Amino acid sequence: MDVSQEITKSYQVDVMQQEEMASQGVIVTSLEFIYNWGRSNSLWPLSYATACCGIEMISSSCPQHDIARFGSEVFRASPRQADLMILAGTITKKMMPQVVTLWEQIAEPKYAIAMGNCVITGGIFKNSPSVVNNVPDYIPIDVFVPGCAPRPEALFYGIITLQHQIRRQKMLRRKDYVGKQAKRLKDGSLNPNYVEGKHYPIILGES
Repeated sequence: MDVSQEITKSYQVDVMQQEEMASQGVIVTSLEFIYNWGRSNSLWPLSYATACCGIEMISSSCPQHDIARFGSEVFRASPRQADLMILAGTITKKMMPQVVTLWEQIAEPKYAIAMGNCVITGGIFKNSPSVVNNVPDYIPIDVFVPGCAPRPEALFYGIITLQHQIRRQKMLRRKDYVGKQAKRLKDGSLNPNYVEGKHYPIILGES
């Protein structure tokens, strides 16, 4: 155990002490806890619906399901006003560069949910020459919501899972994502030709 861990452990207050202090009007917390609590309960999704999964995502905002209780009812049309990208539906090779561009325009900290089998593995279109089967290779997916198409309740479970992940995070950027993107930008692999479309001239508009 290093020095920082010893210091952290020495200043930890157990649950009983926290409850006792709260009854006296004293709340013990940390800036990181408040920061993560606020972010986890105010996720603004970027609506990116491309297929039938998008209909289920739209249904989640209806009064019957009430996505507002999770703080995610503010669907944005601009990536600069969002911090959560929900990919709902099939992603084609011609579309993937635009998906990456939108993802790069979202300010940090940002998160992504892959909703539906098509965006996770290609789904029933897996063998299609125009469908991307490896979306997580281009943007980091935080939560996978499988199904064809998953119900709104499944999306809610994915949002709750993401909220739990956010509350455990540190106030730092994700080094794994930054490293991967830096490598791809260096070798030029974020261009349309890299999205498994170089052998399909029609997809790239070369014919």
